[in-house]
Amino acid sequence: MMGILNVTPDSFSDGGAWFDTERAVAHGRAMIADGADIVDVGGESTRPGAVPVPVGEELRRVVPVVEALAPEVRVSIDTTKPEVAEAAVAAGATLVNDVSALLWPVAARCGVGWVAMHCKGTPLDMQRAPSYADVVGEVREFLVDRASLARSAGVEEVWIDPGIGFGKTVRHNLELLASLADLAGTGFPVLVGTSRKGFLGAVAPSSDGQPAPVGERLPGSIATAVWAMVRGATMVRVHDVAETVQAATLVGPAAGLSPRRP
Repeated sequence: MMGILNVTPDSFSDGGAWFDTERAVAHGRAMIADGADIVDVGGESTRPGAVPVPVGEELRRVVPVVEALAPEVRVSIDTTKPEVAEAAVAAGATLVNDVSALLWPVAARCGVGWVAMHCKGTPLDMQRAPSYADVVGEVREFLVDRASLARSAGVEEVWIDPGIGFGKTVRHNLELLASLADLAGTGFPVLVGTSRKGFLGAVAPSSDGQPAPVGERLPGSIATAVWAMVRGATMVRVHDVAETVQAATLVGPAAGLSPRRP
């Protein structure tokens, strides 16, 4: 279970809630108590339309939080910048969660794990009419290619993430979720993050028929996280750790999953 810790003022789900370092560390510790196996620290929003953050500012945001939490839990750094990844590893992070899928040389050099995520375009333009001939096949091919490069470079721990919501329509996201077993069949462990994302609000709208806002997406977040576990995901990335752990605990025995570490 990977808990999301956004040390940003503008994330789509909780923008500004944990921007202060002390509050971020306290929230990280709360997620540990709730059952997070990894805390994923990010200092730059990757929501659609997000503007890049200068390296120095991203370092200022994340390094103190990583330093504080690393003695207590495994910490991953959510970044696309090699300088930030290296500084976070020096501060105690042992996993690089990489939206760009380009930082395997950093992971190899630093001797840490690496997550290759699929994203079509950049946060600035990824949701401008994304299209695929075969979204499942194209995402799988891309991720296996990047993961194989990382293995060849010496990265021992390599994860793949289909990038739900990153350059995908609602239909693309649903097709990928339906086909997670195909990704799991590649032999690389799969990480899936659906928590609070916009497609959930579109699929399960509010009572007025409008897309459900972020605050109403918890049921969909839990449902898709548990679905991902059942379909072969080794790790899920979530905002609501306690609720997802409870759901996994209930569903796990029937699905043959470990309730504590799905």
